[in-house]
Amino acid sequence: MSRQPRVEIEYCTQCRWLLRAGWMAQELLTTFEAEIGEVALVPGRGGIFEVRVNGQTVWSRGERGRFPEMAELKQLVRDRVAPGKDLGHSDRKPVSGGP
Repeated sequence: MSRQPRVEIEYCTQCRWLLRAGWMAQELLTTFEAEIGEVALVPGRGGIFEVRVNGQTVWSRGERGRFPEMAELKQLVRDRVAPGKDLGHSDRKPVSGGP
């Protein structure tokens, strides 16, 4: 029996990104404990770091040239698994302005 929604975090083993992937998985499971069926850590190679929800890529380090900020990733996942969910401080936009 598959659990839905399913989040996959594919990380590069050569780059030693398992800890980063594990931390992100923990954060997503904590934030979306009632909305996510499972989070899978998928070993990869060649510098890959991708996050997918039900097979749809929501973040690709290769395309964006960086890792996601945690708040950013939570918003992307939330938009697919629980669009009405309030993320509290993770939803707040940074305030820009002068001194």
